[in-house]
Amino acid sequence: MNTEAGIKGSYWLETAPPGEPAPPPSHDLSVDVAVVGGGIAGLSAAWELARQGREVAVLEAGRLAAGVTGHTTAKLTALHTQVYDRLRRTRGPEGARLYARSQSAAISHAAEIVQELDIDCEWEEAAAFTYAEDPRGVAELRAEAEAAREAGLPADFVTETDLPFPVAGAVRVTGQAQFHPRKYLLALADDLRRRGGAVYEDTRVVGLSEGEPCVLSTDAGVSIRAGEVVIATHYPVFDRALLFTRLSPRRELVVAGTVDEALAPRGMYITPEQATRSVRSAPYGNGKRLLIVTGEHFTPGAAGVEERFARLSAWAQDHFPDLTLTHRWATQDNDSTDSVPLVGPLHAGSRHTYVATGFGGWGLSGGIMAGGLIGDLVRGRECEWSGLYDPRRLSSVIREGGSFLKQQAHVARHFVGDRLPPLTGPAPEDIPRGDGAVVRTGGRQCAVHRDENGSLHAVSARCTHLGCIVAFNRAEQAWECPCHGSRFAPDGQILQGPAVRPLEKRDI
Repeated sequence: MNTEAGIKGSYWLETAPPGEPAPPPSHDLSVDVAVVGGGIAGLSAAWELARQGREVAVLEAGRLAAGVTGHTTAKLTALHTQVYDRLRRTRGPEGARLYARSQSAAISHAAEIVQELDIDCEWEEAAAFTYAEDPRGVAELRAEAEAAREAGLPADFVTETDLPFPVAGAVRVTGQAQFHPRKYLLALADDLRRRGGAVYEDTRVVGLSEGEPCVLSTDAGVSIRAGEVVIATHYPVFDRALLFTRLSPRRELVVAGTVDEALAPRGMYITPEQATRSVRSAPYGNGKRLLIVTGEHFTPGAAGVEERFARLSAWAQDHFPDLTLTHRWATQDNDSTDSVPLVGPLHAGSRHTYVATGFGGWGLSGGIMAGGLIGDLVRGRECEWSGLYDPRRLSSVIREGGSFLKQQAHVARHFVGDRLPPLTGPAPEDIPRGDGAVVRTGGRQCAVHRDENGSLHAVSARCTHLGCIVAFNRAEQAWECPCHGSRFAPDGQILQGPAVRPLEKRDI
């Protein structure tokens, strides 16, 4: 990410130990369970299955807990902005209760794991708040507080918080938690190894053949035979279930810095106002706490990311005048069309393949929940909330048809519109240093980047997932697909799926 002088990237990646080396496999493997993805959902599932005595292998394309999980704001809560009032209308009171029960169980389970494994991950109990500064949002918050309380959460409506500015009202849920996600997950990976599990980094899975056993293939030509397969890559890298039609990707920006310990809020706050503002603080030492502010959500590939960072930084410093910014990064989430994650069998015909995706910005509690749920499914046990999260559900998709159609219209607009010849466009020589643009040359669209030394680098502008045209994010120095969220480095290498092949190099 292109950052100002002295401003670092993800705090979680900077401050966690490096972890035990986990090189890719050098030969074909055969295991009971292969888990694709080494974030919180994948490692949670792998750990649960290893604890059952299964031989497990985790296959991570990059580094463990360094993708989406390594760029989270690290709130572990069952209060997911304003989900409960919507759920009781779309899934009924029982659906809302199951959602609250499953997310709360995940938090309690994580606390038990921290204690059992004696994990030093800066665990803190805290209350979670959804707030509004605009009085016009109070009625919705009162409804959410009522719905959350009916669902079984210790929720109430309040008008006082420990934020340094007034709010019109807030939903408060006590007994939630916050922690250092990468320290937690690296400890989980270490215990997984002690239980006989294997972890492989820099191992990109590019193929899946379902059967008995299932066979996975990597970009290095290694095959992994597995009785069961778990796809936990945040956005599924295999499209046979057409889950990409039910997911919409979004990015959010994060700025963080130190504030005086006495002035730092101890609650975890979020508001849907102003393109979202999320605030919490974490331990830092020396009389300080780290203030973490998130917001400015946008579709991957959208323009103006630097301006969004500037708006978020200005908001943070306006509301916390003693803030000294030290870090900034961005995270990516996938929203399901009906607001509920997709966790369970990969598709209607699946017998041995499972998926976990669509956490909608709440992947920590959702990922831990998914690990336990998939562990039960692999054992042949029906969890009480498995039906709520089942990816094969159709009734809720039909009820949320408007969200589904809106997402497909967005994809279609890019898929068709981005291919039309532009009336005007930059020439390669007009691209500034540190920037990039899609240029039509020789009848083809090329993604051209000029590095800080002035050299040009060109790759195909067509995303290798489903062929949408990428756009350049100058702030993060990445090519991004606006349709399904794949991200690539300026040289075309994959930064984030669902793409499993890099952008082809071009000669301009």
